[in-house]
Amino acid sequence: MKEYILLFRADYIDIATVSVLETKERNDRWMDWINRLEANDRLAEGGNHLNSGGKVMRSKGEITDGPYREEKKSILGYILIFASSLDEAVELAKDCPLLAGENTSVEVREISGI
Repeated sequence: MKEYILLFRADYIDIATVSVLETKERNDRWMDWINRLEANDRLAEGGNHLNSGGKVMRSKGEITDGPYREEKKSILGYILIFASSLDEAVELAKDCPLLAGENTSVEVREISGI
């Protein structure tokens, strides 16, 4: 098995407008998906939710506040999974509940052994 990272992107501003009930429902769907990955020995150790604040550094010394101000989709967090191929990792990521939202994406990348 190879290790892959799933990077979760969404708009922090859109997330802030979601009701408490919808947030709970989304969290429940998220935990169901994570638990299925774990039950099938596909969830690797590592991963976390990221705080919305931070700095973005660009070439020529430009530094700006948090990515959520400049980018429509910021990285919300990530998990690591096990899969035999990129195609299988994509199949596992297709069930991610984040993809049910507007302006969201999941980037799937193999972890390099370098």
